Amino acid sequence: MLLLPCVTVCCSFSLPSVDTPSIYAVAQESAEAEAPAGIVMEGLTVDDEKAIETNKESFVFQAEVNRLMDIIINSLYKNKEVFLRELISNASDALDKLRFLALTASDMLGETKDLAIKVSFNDKLKTLTIRDTGIGMTRNELINNLGTLAKSGTKKFLESLSEGADIGLIGQFGVGFYSVYLVADRVRVVTKNNDDDQYIWESTADSSFSIVKDPRGNTLGRGTEITMFLKEDASEFLSQQRLEEIITRHSEFITFPIYLHKKTEQVVEKEVAEEDAAEKKTTEDGLEVEESDEEEEKKVEKKTEKVESWDWHLMNGNVAIWSRDKDEITDEEYQKFFRVISKDPTDAASWIHFKAEGEVEFKSILYVPAEALNLYDEYSNRKPGIRLYVKKVLIQDDFEDLLPKYLNFIRGVLDSDDLPLNVSRETLQQHKLLKIMGKKLVRKVL
Repeated sequence: MLLLPCVTVCCSFSLPSVDTPSIYAVAQESAEAEAPAGIVMEGLTVDDEKAIETNKESFVFQAEVNRLMDIIINSLYKNKEVFLRELISNASDALDKLRFLALTASDMLGETKDLAIKVSFNDKLKTLTIRDTGIGMTRNELINNLGTLAKSGTKKFLESLSEGADIGLIGQFGVGFYSVYLVADRVRVVTKNNDDDQYIWESTADSSFSIVKDPRGNTLGRGTEITMFLKEDASEFLSQQRLEEIITRHSEFITFPIYLHKKTEQVVEKEVAEEDAAEKKTTEDGLEVEESDEEEEKKVEKKTEKVESWDWHLMNGNVAIWSRDKDEITDEEYQKFFRVISKDPTDAASWIHFKAEGEVEFKSILYVPAEALNLYDEYSNRKPGIRLYVKKVLIQDDFEDLLPKYLNFIRGVLDSDDLPLNVSRETLQQHKLLKIMGKKLVRKVL
Protein backbone atom coordinates (compact mmCIF):
# COMPACT_ATOMS: atom_id res chain seq x y z
CA MET A 1 0.00 0.00 0.00
CA LEU A 2 1.47 3.32 -1.06
CA LEU A 3 0.86 6.28 1.21
CA LEU A 4 1.49 10.00 0.87
CA PRO A 5 1.88 12.41 3.76
CA CYS A 6 -1.22 14.46 4.29
CA VAL A 7 -1.01 18.17 4.82
CA THR A 8 -4.26 18.72 6.69
CA VAL A 9 -2.69 18.78 10.12
CA CYS A 10 -3.63 22.24 11.33
CA CYS A 11 -6.18 21.00 13.86
CA SER A 12 -4.43 17.93 15.10
CA PHE A 13 -1.28 18.95 16.87
CA SER A 14 -1.07 19.04 20.64
CA LEU A 15 1.33 19.09 23.66
CA PRO A 16 1.15 18.28 27.42
CA SER A 17 0.23 20.56 30.24
CA VAL A 18 2.44 22.65 32.45
CA ASP A 19 1.83 20.34 35.38
CA THR A 20 1.76 17.03 33.50
CA PRO A 21 4.54 14.60 34.54
CA SER A 22 6.85 14.49 31.57
CA ILE A 23 10.35 14.26 30.25
CA TYR A 24 11.05 17.69 31.68
CA ALA A 25 11.15 16.39 35.23
CA VAL A 26 14.83 15.91 34.64
CA ALA A 27 14.79 18.24 31.66
CA GLN A 28 17.42 20.80 31.11
CA GLU A 29 19.45 19.85 34.19
CA SER A 30 21.21 17.33 32.01
CA ALA A 31 21.41 19.68 29.02
CA GLU A 32 24.70 21.09 30.24
CA ALA A 33 26.20 17.62 30.53
CA GLU A 34 27.18 15.42 27.61
CA ALA A 35 24.33 13.26 26.32
CA PRO A 36 24.74 9.57 27.23
CA ALA A 37 25.71 7.29 24.36
CA GLY A 38 22.68 6.01 22.48
CA ILE A 39 20.34 8.77 23.71
CA VAL A 40 18.96 10.85 20.85
CA MET A 41 15.90 12.41 22.49
CA GLU A 42 14.96 13.51 26.01
CA GLY A 43 12.65 11.15 27.83
CA LEU A 44 13.66 8.03 25.88
CA THR A 45 16.23 5.53 27.13
CA VAL A 46 18.49 3.33 25.02
CA ASP A 47 16.11 0.42 25.65
CA ASP A 48 13.16 2.57 24.52
CA GLU A 49 14.96 3.39 21.28
CA LYS A 50 15.66 -0.30 20.69
CA ALA A 51 12.00 -1.15 21.32
CA ILE A 52 10.90 1.53 18.85
CA GLU A 53 13.29 0.23 16.21
CA THR A 54 12.15 -3.37 16.75
CA ASN A 55 8.39 -2.80 16.81
CA LYS A 56 7.89 0.10 14.41
CA GLU A 57 5.60 -0.28 11.43
CA SER A 58 6.97 1.29 8.26
CA PHE A 59 5.02 2.93 5.44
CA VAL A 60 6.24 4.03 2.02
CA PHE A 61 5.56 7.49 0.65
CA GLN A 62 4.50 7.91 -2.96
CA ALA A 63 6.84 9.68 -5.33
CA GLU A 64 4.87 12.93 -5.04
CA VAL A 65 6.26 13.49 -1.55
CA ASN A 66 9.58 14.62 -2.99
CA ARG A 67 7.81 17.16 -5.15
CA LEU A 68 5.71 18.30 -2.20
CA MET A 69 8.74 18.85 0.04
CA ASP A 70 10.59 20.67 -2.71
CA ILE A 71 7.68 23.08 -3.19
CA ILE A 72 7.31 23.73 0.53
CA ILE A 73 10.99 24.26 1.27
CA ASN A 74 12.07 26.06 -1.89
CA SER A 75 8.96 27.97 -2.98
CA LEU A 76 6.69 28.72 -0.04
CA TYR A 77 9.01 29.94 2.66
CA LYS A 78 11.79 32.48 2.28
CA ASN A 79 12.47 32.69 6.01
CA LYS A 80 13.26 29.58 8.05
CA GLU A 81 11.89 30.95 11.30
CA VAL A 82 8.31 30.61 10.06
CA PHE A 83 8.33 26.91 11.01
CA LEU A 84 7.92 27.88 14.66
CA ARG A 85 5.02 30.17 13.83
CA GLU A 86 3.35 27.34 11.89
CA LEU A 87 3.73 24.75 14.65
CA ILE A 88 2.45 27.11 17.34
CA SER A 89 -0.52 27.88 15.11
CA ASN A 90 -1.19 24.14 14.70
CA ALA A 91 -0.94 23.62 18.45
CA SER A 92 -3.37 26.48 19.06
CA ASP A 93 -5.83 24.89 16.60
CA ALA A 94 -5.59 21.57 18.46
CA LEU A 95 -6.28 23.31 21.77
CA ASP A 96 -9.22 25.16 20.22
CA LYS A 97 -10.68 21.89 18.98
CA LEU A 98 -10.37 20.30 22.42
CA ARG A 99 -11.91 23.31 24.14
CA PHE A 100 -14.85 23.27 21.73
CA LEU A 101 -15.50 19.54 22.25
CA ALA A 102 -15.17 19.92 26.02
CA LEU A 103 -18.13 22.31 26.05
CA THR A 104 -20.44 19.32 25.63
CA ALA A 105 -18.19 16.65 27.17
CA SER A 106 -16.22 18.09 30.10
CA ASP A 107 -14.72 14.69 30.89
CA MET A 108 -12.55 15.07 27.76
CA LEU A 109 -10.16 17.26 29.74
CA GLY A 110 -9.49 14.48 32.25
CA GLU A 111 -6.66 15.23 34.66
CA THR A 112 -4.86 17.44 32.13
CA LYS A 113 -7.03 20.55 32.43
CA ASP A 114 -4.40 23.18 31.62
CA LEU A 115 -4.46 24.19 27.96
CA ALA A 116 -0.99 25.40 27.05
CA ILE A 117 1.85 25.29 24.53
CA LYS A 118 5.42 24.58 25.66
CA VAL A 119 8.67 25.07 23.73
CA SER A 120 12.02 23.65 24.86
CA PHE A 121 15.42 22.85 23.37
CA ASN A 122 18.40 20.61 24.13
CA ASP A 123 21.73 22.00 23.01
CA LYS A 124 23.60 18.72 23.44
CA LEU A 125 21.12 16.56 21.56
CA LYS A 126 20.49 19.34 18.99
CA THR A 127 16.71 19.01 19.35
CA LEU A 128 13.84 21.47 19.55
CA THR A 129 10.51 20.35 21.01
CA ILE A 130 7.01 21.84 20.88
CA ARG A 131 4.22 20.37 22.99
CA ASP A 132 0.58 21.12 23.67
CA THR A 133 -2.31 19.65 25.62
CA GLY A 134 -4.75 19.67 22.75
CA ILE A 135 -6.91 16.94 21.25
CA GLY A 136 -4.07 14.63 20.21
CA MET A 137 -4.35 11.89 17.58
CA THR A 138 -5.23 8.21 17.52
CA ARG A 139 -3.12 5.72 15.56
CA ASN A 140 -5.57 5.85 12.63
CA GLU A 141 -5.57 9.65 12.68
CA LEU A 142 -1.77 9.63 12.54
CA ILE A 143 -1.94 7.57 9.36
CA ASN A 144 -4.84 9.55 7.87
CA ASN A 145 -3.52 12.99 8.79
CA LEU A 146 0.17 12.41 8.14
CA GLY A 147 0.33 9.71 5.55
CA THR A 148 -2.73 8.88 3.45
CA LEU A 149 -3.33 10.34 0.01
CA ALA A 150 -7.07 9.68 -0.15
CA LYS A 151 -7.97 11.58 3.04
CA SER A 152 -5.57 14.47 2.78
CA GLY A 153 -5.37 17.86 1.19
CA THR A 154 -2.19 16.78 -0.61
CA LYS A 155 -4.04 15.42 -3.61
CA LYS A 156 -6.06 18.63 -4.02
CA PHE A 157 -2.91 20.67 -3.57
CA LEU A 158 -0.95 18.82 -6.24
CA GLU A 159 -3.95 18.81 -8.60
CA SER A 160 -4.33 22.58 -8.15
CA LEU A 161 -0.67 23.09 -9.03
CA SER A 162 -1.02 20.98 -12.16
CA GLU A 163 -4.02 23.09 -13.18
CA GLY A 164 -2.00 26.27 -12.73
CA ALA A 165 -3.72 27.44 -9.55
CA ASP A 166 -2.44 30.47 -7.65
CA ILE A 167 0.12 29.19 -5.15
CA GLY A 168 -1.15 31.92 -2.84
CA LEU A 169 -4.11 29.68 -2.07
CA ILE A 170 -1.88 26.98 -0.65
CA GLY A 171 -2.76 27.94 2.91
CA GLN A 172 -6.11 26.16 2.65
CA PHE A 173 -4.29 22.84 2.26
CA GLY A 174 -2.55 23.13 5.63
CA VAL A 175 1.05 22.39 4.70
CA GLY A 176 2.35 24.26 7.74
CA PHE A 177 3.56 21.17 9.60
CA TYR A 178 5.98 20.26 6.83
CA SER A 179 7.82 23.53 7.28
CA VAL A 180 9.71 21.65 10.02
CA TYR A 181 11.92 20.27 7.26
CA LEU A 182 13.28 23.75 6.70
CA VAL A 183 15.32 23.27 9.87
CA ALA A 184 15.21 19.53 10.65
CA ASP A 185 16.32 16.44 8.77
CA ARG A 186 14.34 14.16 11.09
CA VAL A 187 11.05 14.69 12.96
CA ARG A 188 9.40 12.62 15.68
CA VAL A 189 5.75 13.16 16.67
CA VAL A 190 4.53 11.63 19.95
CA THR A 191 0.77 11.89 20.43
CA LYS A 192 -1.93 10.76 22.88
CA ASN A 193 -5.65 10.95 22.23
CA ASN A 194 -8.21 10.06 24.90
CA ASP A 195 -9.54 7.25 22.71
CA ASP A 196 -6.26 5.46 22.05
CA ASP A 197 -2.78 4.60 23.35
CA GLN A 198 0.23 6.87 22.93
CA TYR A 199 1.97 6.49 19.56
CA ILE A 200 5.15 7.73 17.90
CA TRP A 201 5.27 8.87 14.25
CA GLU A 202 8.69 9.47 12.69
CA SER A 203 10.03 10.48 9.31
CA THR A 204 13.14 11.87 7.67
CA ALA A 205 11.07 13.13 4.68
CA ASP A 206 12.83 10.79 2.30
CA SER A 207 10.68 7.88 1.19
CA SER A 208 9.06 6.48 4.33
CA PHE A 209 7.64 7.09 7.78
CA SER A 210 7.03 4.79 10.72
CA ILE A 211 4.46 4.42 13.49
CA VAL A 212 4.93 2.51 16.73
CA LYS A 213 3.16 2.24 20.05
CA ASP A 214 5.16 4.23 22.61
CA PRO A 215 7.11 1.75 24.80
CA ARG A 216 6.90 4.20 27.73
CA GLY A 217 3.12 4.11 27.85
CA ASN A 218 1.22 7.34 28.50
CA THR A 219 3.72 10.09 29.35
CA LEU A 220 1.84 13.00 27.78
CA GLY A 221 -1.48 12.66 29.56
CA ARG A 222 -3.06 14.04 26.38
CA GLY A 223 -1.78 15.96 23.39
CA THR A 224 1.13 15.96 20.98
CA GLU A 225 4.87 16.49 21.22
CA ILE A 226 6.86 17.36 18.11
CA THR A 227 10.62 16.92 18.36
CA MET A 228 12.85 18.22 15.55
CA PHE A 229 16.39 16.93 15.11
CA LEU A 230 17.94 20.11 13.77
CA LYS A 231 20.24 20.44 10.78
CA GLU A 232 23.73 21.82 11.28
CA ASP A 233 22.80 25.14 9.67
CA ALA A 234 19.81 25.56 12.04
CA SER A 235 21.78 25.87 15.27
CA GLU A 236 20.40 29.39 15.81
CA PHE A 237 17.16 27.77 17.00
CA LEU A 238 18.99 26.33 19.99
CA SER A 239 19.36 29.86 21.36
CA GLN A 240 16.73 30.78 23.91
CA GLN A 241 17.12 34.44 23.00
CA ARG A 242 16.34 33.66 19.34
CA LEU A 243 13.37 31.47 20.26
CA GLU A 244 12.00 34.12 22.61
CA GLU A 245 12.32 36.74 19.87
CA ILE A 246 10.38 34.61 17.33
CA ILE A 247 7.63 33.59 19.75
CA THR A 248 6.98 37.08 21.09
CA ARG A 249 7.03 38.57 17.60
CA HIS A 250 4.72 36.15 15.79
CA SER A 251 2.58 34.63 18.54
CA GLU A 252 2.14 37.25 21.27
CA PHE A 253 -1.63 37.34 20.73
CA ILE A 254 -2.26 33.57 20.56
CA THR A 255 -5.18 32.75 22.87
CA PHE A 256 -3.41 30.01 24.82
CA PRO A 257 -0.34 30.51 27.05
CA ILE A 258 3.01 29.76 25.41
CA TYR A 259 5.88 28.78 27.70
CA LEU A 260 9.59 28.66 26.88
CA HIS A 261 11.97 26.56 28.98
CA LYS A 262 14.66 29.12 29.79
CA LYS A 263 17.89 29.16 31.71
CA THR A 264 18.37 31.93 34.25
CA GLU A 265 21.43 32.86 36.29
CA GLN A 266 21.31 34.26 39.78
CA VAL A 267 24.14 35.46 42.01
CA VAL A 268 23.82 33.94 45.50
CA GLU A 269 25.97 33.94 48.60
CA LYS A 270 28.13 30.88 48.89
CA GLU A 271 28.21 29.07 52.22
CA VAL A 272 31.48 29.65 54.05
CA ALA A 273 33.41 26.57 55.13
CA GLU A 274 33.67 26.14 58.91
CA GLU A 275 37.45 26.29 58.92
CA ASP A 276 37.30 29.64 57.06
CA ALA A 277 34.80 31.07 59.52
CA ALA A 278 36.81 29.84 62.50
CA GLU A 279 40.13 31.12 61.22
CA LYS A 280 41.02 34.38 63.03
CA LYS A 281 44.69 34.75 62.34
CA THR A 282 46.82 35.51 59.30
CA THR A 283 50.50 36.09 58.91
CA GLU A 284 51.92 39.45 57.89
CA ASP A 285 55.69 39.82 57.71
CA GLY A 286 56.05 36.74 59.88
CA LEU A 287 53.75 38.14 62.60
CA GLU A 288 50.46 36.69 63.60
CA VAL A 289 47.67 39.26 63.33
CA GLU A 290 44.17 38.65 64.59
CA GLU A 291 41.50 39.90 62.16
CA SER A 292 38.63 41.96 63.47
CA ASP A 293 35.03 40.74 63.20
CA GLU A 294 34.33 43.50 60.68
CA GLU A 295 37.13 42.32 58.40
CA GLU A 296 35.88 38.75 58.69
CA GLU A 297 32.33 39.83 57.67
CA LYS A 298 33.73 41.56 54.58
CA LYS A 299 35.43 38.32 53.58
CA VAL A 300 32.20 36.41 53.95
CA GLU A 301 30.21 38.90 51.88
CA LYS A 302 32.55 38.43 48.92
CA LYS A 303 31.93 34.69 48.79
CA THR A 304 29.23 34.54 46.08
CA GLU A 305 28.60 32.32 43.08
CA LYS A 306 26.35 32.12 40.02
CA VAL A 307 23.59 29.53 40.18
CA GLU A 308 21.83 28.38 37.00
CA SER A 309 18.23 27.19 36.95
CA TRP A 310 15.75 26.10 34.28
CA ASP A 311 12.11 27.20 34.50
CA TRP A 312 9.07 27.72 32.28
CA HIS A 313 8.58 31.37 31.34
CA LEU A 314 5.37 32.77 29.84
CA MET A 315 6.07 34.32 26.43
CA ASN A 316 2.66 35.81 25.61
CA GLY A 317 -0.02 37.56 27.59
CA ASN A 318 -1.19 40.50 25.51
CA VAL A 319 -4.88 40.27 24.62
CA ALA A 320 -6.06 40.52 21.02
CA ILE A 321 -8.68 43.14 21.80
CA TRP A 322 -9.60 43.50 18.13
CA SER A 323 -11.42 40.15 18.38
CA ARG A 324 -13.72 41.48 21.13
CA ASP A 325 -16.85 43.58 20.77
CA LYS A 326 -15.90 47.26 20.79
CA ASP A 327 -18.67 48.03 23.30
CA GLU A 328 -16.87 45.83 25.84
CA ILE A 329 -13.51 47.63 25.53
CA THR A 330 -12.65 50.67 27.62
CA ASP A 331 -10.69 53.69 26.39
CA GLU A 332 -7.89 52.70 28.76
CA GLU A 333 -7.64 49.26 27.11
CA TYR A 334 -7.53 50.87 23.65
CA GLN A 335 -4.72 53.20 24.74
CA LYS A 336 -2.77 50.36 26.36
CA PHE A 337 -3.05 48.31 23.18
CA PHE A 338 -1.85 51.29 21.12
CA ARG A 339 1.28 51.54 23.28
CA VAL A 340 1.91 47.79 22.83
CA ILE A 341 1.80 47.80 19.02
CA SER A 342 3.32 51.24 18.39
CA LYS A 343 5.97 51.32 21.15
CA ASP A 344 4.83 54.92 21.62
CA PRO A 345 4.76 56.01 25.29
CA THR A 346 2.09 58.64 24.58
CA ASP A 347 -1.62 58.08 24.06
CA ALA A 348 -3.25 57.99 20.63
CA ALA A 349 -5.26 61.00 19.47
CA SER A 350 -8.07 58.86 18.03
CA TRP A 351 -8.92 55.37 16.83
CA ILE A 352 -11.52 53.32 14.96
CA HIS A 353 -12.44 49.69 15.65
CA PHE A 354 -14.49 47.91 12.99
CA LYS A 355 -15.33 44.61 11.35
CA ALA A 356 -15.45 44.42 7.57
CA GLU A 357 -17.89 42.00 5.94
CA GLY A 358 -18.83 41.10 2.41
CA GLU A 359 -16.41 39.83 -0.22
CA VAL A 360 -13.73 39.56 2.45
CA GLU A 361 -14.05 39.55 6.24
CA PHE A 362 -11.53 40.99 8.68
CA LYS A 363 -11.29 42.86 11.96
CA SER A 364 -9.19 45.96 12.45
CA ILE A 365 -8.22 48.71 14.86
CA LEU A 366 -6.59 51.83 13.39
CA TYR A 367 -4.95 54.59 15.47
CA VAL A 368 -4.00 58.18 14.75
CA PRO A 369 -0.95 59.05 16.90
CA ALA A 370 -1.00 62.26 18.94
CA GLU A 371 2.01 63.47 16.95
CA ALA A 372 3.17 62.40 13.50
CA LEU A 373 6.78 63.56 13.26
CA ASN A 374 7.99 64.76 9.83
CA LEU A 375 4.58 63.99 8.40
CA TYR A 376 5.15 65.88 5.13
CA ASP A 377 8.92 65.76 4.70
CA GLU A 378 9.64 62.09 5.44
CA TYR A 379 6.38 60.28 4.75
CA SER A 380 7.82 58.35 1.78
CA ASN A 381 10.60 56.89 3.93
CA ARG A 382 8.46 56.09 6.95
CA LYS A 383 7.85 52.39 7.59
CA PRO A 384 4.21 51.25 7.36
CA GLY A 385 2.51 50.91 10.72
CA ILE A 386 -0.15 48.27 10.05
CA ARG A 387 0.40 44.78 11.43
CA LEU A 388 -1.09 41.98 9.34
CA TYR A 389 -2.40 38.94 11.24
CA VAL A 390 -4.05 35.71 10.14
CA LYS A 391 -5.99 34.03 12.96
CA LYS A 392 -4.03 36.12 15.51
CA VAL A 393 -0.69 34.97 14.07
CA LEU A 394 1.57 37.79 12.88
CA ILE A 395 2.41 37.55 9.18
CA GLN A 396 4.08 40.93 8.69
CA ASP A 397 4.52 43.92 11.00
CA ASP A 398 5.33 46.52 8.32
CA PHE A 399 3.22 45.44 5.37
CA GLU A 400 3.40 48.01 2.57
CA ASP A 401 0.34 47.15 0.48
CA LEU A 402 -2.47 48.03 2.87
CA LEU A 403 -2.19 51.83 3.02
CA PRO A 404 -0.61 54.38 0.66
CA LYS A 405 2.66 55.97 1.78
CA TYR A 406 1.03 59.26 2.76
CA LEU A 407 -0.86 57.36 5.49
CA ASN A 408 2.19 55.58 6.88
CA PHE A 409 1.81 57.43 10.18
CA ILE A 410 -1.33 55.37 10.95
CA ARG A 411 -0.78 52.53 13.45
CA GLY A 412 -2.98 49.49 13.85
CA VAL A 413 -3.75 45.84 13.19
CA LEU A 414 -5.70 43.87 10.61
CA ASP A 415 -6.66 40.25 11.26
CA SER A 416 -8.34 38.01 8.69
CA ASP A 417 -9.24 34.34 8.52
CA ASP A 418 -9.59 34.56 4.74
CA LEU A 419 -5.90 35.00 3.96
CA PRO A 420 -3.57 31.98 3.70
CA LEU A 421 -1.22 31.56 6.64
CA ASN A 422 1.38 29.40 4.92
CA VAL A 423 2.78 31.85 2.41
CA SER A 424 5.82 33.99 1.92
CA ARG A 425 5.66 37.77 1.97
CA GLU A 426 6.28 37.89 -1.78
CA THR A 427 3.32 35.59 -2.46
CA LEU A 428 1.03 37.45 -0.10
CA GLN A 429 1.71 40.77 -1.82
CA GLN A 430 0.06 39.39 -4.96
CA HIS A 431 -3.06 38.14 -3.19
CA LYS A 432 -6.19 39.73 -4.65
CA LEU A 433 -7.95 40.01 -1.26
CA LEU A 434 -5.30 42.48 -0.08
CA LYS A 435 -6.39 45.07 -2.62
CA ILE A 436 -9.96 44.87 -1.34
CA MET A 437 -8.76 45.16 2.27
CA GLY A 438 -6.56 48.12 1.40
CA LYS A 439 -9.48 50.06 -0.14
CA LYS A 440 -11.63 49.47 2.94
CA LEU A 441 -8.81 50.60 5.26
CA VAL A 442 -8.19 53.82 3.33
CA ARG A 443 -11.90 54.64 3.41
CA LYS A 444 -12.04 54.12 7.18
CA VAL A 445 -8.89 56.18 7.83
CA LEU A 446 -10.04 59.13 5.75
